[in-house]
Amino acid sequence: MRANYKGPMTRLPLALLSLALLCGCFVNVKIPLDTDLDRTELGSKVGEASAQGVLWLFLWGDSGTQAAAEQGGITVITHADRQIYSILFGLYARETTIVYGD
Repeated sequence: MRANYKGPMTRLPLALLSLALLCGCFVNVKIPLDTDLDRTELGSKVGEASAQGVLWLFLWGDSGTQAAAEQGGITVITHADRQIYSILFGLYARETTIVYGD
């Protein structure tokens, strides 16, 4: 075997590092904030409230449940979701609380 042979095992660490770096480039997930999803009734109104951040330094907004309920005119919350949107490991990020109810 030659001393300068570059087989697949020498490229594997580079491939794994590249994969790890690319996995966090874009994230857009919605997470339910409820445990009994099989019995959830959403209601007739929807409200959303978001907080955003840029460069991990500048943050603004209110992504609280109360702000989302006020935005949607909701007085009784029946369900809530959290949506997370992130680009380049949080270089830009937005967190949104979505509430449902009447």
